[in-house]
Amino acid sequence: MAQKDEFQKFDQLVQQSQDLSKKLQEMKDSISALLIENAELKIENENLRNRLDADTTNSKKTNVTNAHQNLVKLYNKGYHICRPMYGAHRNEAEGCAFCLGILNDTDNKSKAN
Repeated sequence: MAQKDEFQKFDQLVQQSQDLSKKLQEMKDSISALLIENAELKIENENLRNRLDADTTNSKKTNVTNAHQNLVKLYNKGYHICRPMYGAHRNEAEGCAFCLGILNDTDNKSKAN
């Protein structure tokens, strides 16, 4: 009888080790899948950040360019765009150094961006 008990204990231990091995393999597969998903999400996140940065940069360029175009239109219609005389009519034959300075600054900013 002692031999049967020992054999049954051994058989149980073998079964438990097989179950444990199966659970470990399932856990390994699960961890591998999570690592792959994590790597994919990191790449996607980086791509989205790059796209967002590009969109933000393009938006800033567009805003500066539109602002510059609006100032040029106002100046060409005969209005001051400088701080001291903003909105006042100007003689189109005369240039305003302050207005031209502003136009030059905004033009340089739009080209720099």
